[in-house]
Amino acid sequence: MLAFAYSRSEMVHDALFVIAKMKDLNMQPSILTYNSLLYNLRHSDIMWDVYNDIKDSGIRESKQTNSILVDGLCKQSLMQEAVTLLHQADHVASFNTVMSSFSKMGFVDVAQSIFCLMLKFGVHPDANSYNILINGLCLAGSIEDALKLTYDMDKHGVEPNAATYNTISKGFHVLGKISGALKSIQQMLTKGLNPNSITYTLLICGNCQAGKVDESLILRDEMLSQGYQLSYISYSVLVSSLCKIGRVDEALFLLYEMEIVGLKPDDVMYSIIIHGLCKQGDIQRAIQVYMEMCTKRVFPNIFTQRAILLGLCERGSLSEARMYFNMLTSSDDNWDIVLYNVMINKYAKLGMTHETLQLYNQTVEKGIDSTIVTFNSLIYGFCIAGQLTKAVRLFDNIRDHGLAPTAITYTTLMNFLCENGNTKEMFVLMREMEASGVEPTHVTYTVIIKGFCKQWKLKESLLVLDHMISLGLYPDEVSYNILIQRFCKAGEIKQAFALHDEMISRDLKPDGVTYNILINGLCVYGDVHDADKLFLYLREHNFGLKKAAYMTLIKAHCVKGDVNQAMMVFSEMVKMGFEVTVRDYSCVINRLCKRCLTNEAKVFFSMMFSNGVLPDVYIYMVMMDALHLVGDHHSVNELLPNMVKCGFDDS
Repeated sequence: MLAFAYSRSEMVHDALFVIAKMKDLNMQPSILTYNSLLYNLRHSDIMWDVYNDIKDSGIRESKQTNSILVDGLCKQSLMQEAVTLLHQADHVASFNTVMSSFSKMGFVDVAQSIFCLMLKFGVHPDANSYNILINGLCLAGSIEDALKLTYDMDKHGVEPNAATYNTISKGFHVLGKISGALKSIQQMLTKGLNPNSITYTLLICGNCQAGKVDESLILRDEMLSQGYQLSYISYSVLVSSLCKIGRVDEALFLLYEMEIVGLKPDDVMYSIIIHGLCKQGDIQRAIQVYMEMCTKRVFPNIFTQRAILLGLCERGSLSEARMYFNMLTSSDDNWDIVLYNVMINKYAKLGMTHETLQLYNQTVEKGIDSTIVTFNSLIYGFCIAGQLTKAVRLFDNIRDHGLAPTAITYTTLMNFLCENGNTKEMFVLMREMEASGVEPTHVTYTVIIKGFCKQWKLKESLLVLDHMISLGLYPDEVSYNILIQRFCKAGEIKQAFALHDEMISRDLKPDGVTYNILINGLCVYGDVHDADKLFLYLREHNFGLKKAAYMTLIKAHCVKGDVNQAMMVFSEMVKMGFEVTVRDYSCVINRLCKRCLTNEAKVFFSMMFSNGVLPDVYIYMVMMDALHLVGDHHSVNELLPNMVKCGFDDS
């Protein structure tokens, strides 16, 4: 008993001393004591000394003795010797041990040979034997062979257990075949086998991967009611999935639940939640979680820092973002160019070229290598600020830094060249892009379409549209809006509407901009009555018309002299809740006055006051000028005191 206790406590040398003392006293240790000692020594060569001692003592070996020896040889990677010992074995555990070792080493085919050897020797495989092979085949990606083995189990009267189905499910999950994993677990439940924590974890992961987060949360509740605790993997997958679909509050609840059950969230999990809060624009809570993380001595990783800075740049104030950036980069050991890229990009979007260059120079001084993202932001910043020459110069210097321009680099510069009317240079850049083997994006093609439209080469622009579609790059609403607008301006209204129909056929939803362009096209180059019909159709079907569409139609009716229709559309615009400004009234009144429709202009003038909008001095001057022309001096004399009352100088 003493030798056995020492052995169980892994006090091997003490156990060997007791056995030696027993021999001195002519006492014989039992095979149980020897087996225990062998088991604890199976990682070392001393195992053989104990085994030889068993042989010399003449004690009859048990089935466990051989199994322990085989296990020891496998642990010491002496696989050939282990296979040799199998020839003397008649116990399934020994074969299972060798199969498991070969399978873990990736030699599933050898494991299968051992399985055949077991059958040859008349040793009946158990569920564990099959499970070892099934697991090896699943890890090797041979899921079909693994499934065949489960059918083979049934044929030989070996019942698949929960481990069998869990292994198959895991195999399907690794291959991304979620439906197969769920089907396997369903088979397990049908057979009356109870799911364990592994089953639940697989189901939770599978459902999350399939986008069924709510089903995973139901499984979590079921798992807890069964007395199982969620693993770190389950929490991690649930938190990540919830954040992806914007349910960050629920993810945060799970994070706190983890801590209650004794699991410690790591920096990655905190980063996911902080990034989710930043995406929602909840920067204050993101910073709060960040502070909690630090107080719990979970040190933020670089992704957390990036998420906070990105959130501050996108939704927070610029001063807060810069303060946080300065704090992160104040130490000399922070060489993260991504932090600089985030801040440079923010300044670039605001056209603050001085600040972008200041930060870029800081990276140069620190010896931090710039990326192409850095240069893309700088080029965009120069373009926004109208410094196109500097942008082109910077573009030409990219390769000097060991970098190559990307599709974004070319597209950004091409777009601003096009906007500035320099379509010739834009097409030169396009050819350079093709020669460099840089694949254009759908945005690049949209810019090219815009370039052809600016040159009134409408046929060529349509050819570009067809070409990009043939390459599998599908145009978006912006691409079509550019074409529709240019065809409207060319007076080709039918072609503009044909493009509108093509948009719909490609599952693109025309937006308010599209319909404003079409209504404007009909008003200016087509028939105002057709514009009315389109307007009524869109309003009845709640297409979300913009204020610009209303104003376009109002102006057109004013020009045509159809004041009643103009007033009706104007009233509808006010009723829809659009903010109507002095400028809107000014547009209408000015057009009516130009057509000498002063009575109608007076109606709109009165409407201004009733809607709480005060006229400016320009409207007073337009009205008085028009009234003078028609000889309505009485109305002019009424307007003058009103003008003074509103605080305008009547001189």
